[in-house]
Amino acid sequence: MLAIDWGLSSFRAWRLGADGAVTAALTAPRGISLVPPAGYAEALAEVLAPWPGASAEPALLCGMVGSRQGWVEAPYAPCPARAADIAAALIPLPDRPGSFIVPGLSCRNGGVADVMRGEETQILGLLPLLGPGRHTLCLPGTHSKWAVVEDGAIVAFRTAMTGELFALMRRQSTLAPLMPEGKGDDDEAAFAAGVARAAGAGGLTHHLFGIRAATLLGDLRAEAAASFLSGLLIGHEIGSLAAGAGTVHVVGSPGLTDRYARALAAAGHTPVSHGEETAAHGLSAIAASRGML
Repeated sequence: MLAIDWGLSSFRAWRLGADGAVTAALTAPRGISLVPPAGYAEALAEVLAPWPGASAEPALLCGMVGSRQGWVEAPYAPCPARAADIAAALIPLPDRPGSFIVPGLSCRNGGVADVMRGEETQILGLLPLLGPGRHTLCLPGTHSKWAVVEDGAIVAFRTAMTGELFALMRRQSTLAPLMPEGKGDDDEAAFAAGVARAAGAGGLTHHLFGIRAATLLGDLRAEAAASFLSGLLIGHEIGSLAAGAGTVHVVGSPGLTDRYARALAAAGHTPVSHGEETAAHGLSAIAASRGML
């Protein structure tokens, strides 16, 4: 069968054997933002063309493909949730018999609503490595997710718009002209300084303006400002959402997990990094719960 993570900007697919093991992988820059409303079946066939016979294989699809602007909307399943709970809420694809959309998850933290789509499969794929007990996970990205899992269930999570905020500040804010495009985005010393600044007094909005002042007065090189901004935003995210966590499991692409691992270590946490392929393992677990494997 096929396991597919189809987001706004990217497409990732894995072929699974009868035992749930990954036998092949494929990626493409064909996110749902590039697919017309009635073009999902055609787009999927085009992307899967390198795999002979893939069009006849059952598939599980997760991510924004199941959102309101996606192929078929899959309503959010509530937390706490296990693989079996998610499997019971799968939505069939009318254009592809034997295939299903995976629902995202919802939760309320003190009455405040939160949602995720796609990350739940990465979390489920990591659970066998975590074992029993309570664990904290961080899935960094445009909208970073901080999840708590306990004894095989996703108990709750919180979202931070850190990646999106960085992009907006980097390109459209009053700070943007002070940051040369394509320069200084990976200055480790400036990033560490931003993380450290996040722990100081004044709050995020004051700290953000401080970047402008420091650059204008020569305290911060323009070439290092973007890295300082990244460290500042991630530092504030960790300060708000990692409180009380010792070990934090970070799941994502190597560049992002390395950056978050450095910031977590500087803040006194113990980071453990994992790759994005956990999504394939999570989809396999859902498929097994549904009887597809």
